[in-house]
Amino acid sequence: MSQRPGEEPPTADAVARCDTVLQAALDDMGLAYSREDVGSYLVRLEGAHKLATMTWLVAGRHSLRVEAFFCRRPDENEAGFYRYLLGRNATMYAMAFSVDHLGDIFLVARLPLAAVDPVEIDRLLGCVLTYSDEAFDHALQLGFGSSIRREWAWRRKRGESVANLAAFARFADPERGARF
Repeated sequence: MSQRPGEEPPTADAVARCDTVLQAALDDMGLAYSREDVGSYLVRLEGAHKLATMTWLVAGRHSLRVEAFFCRRPDENEAGFYRYLLGRNATMYAMAFSVDHLGDIFLVARLPLAAVDPVEIDRLLGCVLTYSDEAFDHALQLGFGSSIRREWAWRRKRGESVANLAAFARFADPERGARF
């Protein structure tokens, strides 16, 4: 993650302090991460529904940006898909679902540098993991339902496992007859 156009470079002291707090917090939490630059970390959050959520923590001039990829642009039912995520935004702490110029979906948050401490980092990363994991299956049903049903049918026809599609059996398995 690089500096945005027109954004002033962060002050060295503020970013250094933030970097120290981030690294200590991530180490204490035992999370897998890579330090890309001073004040810039890529963290891997392991989930149950969304198996991994890659999350950037990037210290800027005045705030820490938290940004996690959620999923790519939906293939279908865009209105229902985005309505669902916008509805989720109203109940979330400190962050929101957002769309980039390609239509891909991210979870984003900003935290003032002065508020960066281990407790708040833990809280924000917990929110990223919770919101990503809780919303994932339903979002995929809404935005990728036809693709999932085709994949289910293709695998069954070939005798291949559908184990990693089990979360979608209620609408993808024709034997259940359910549709959303």
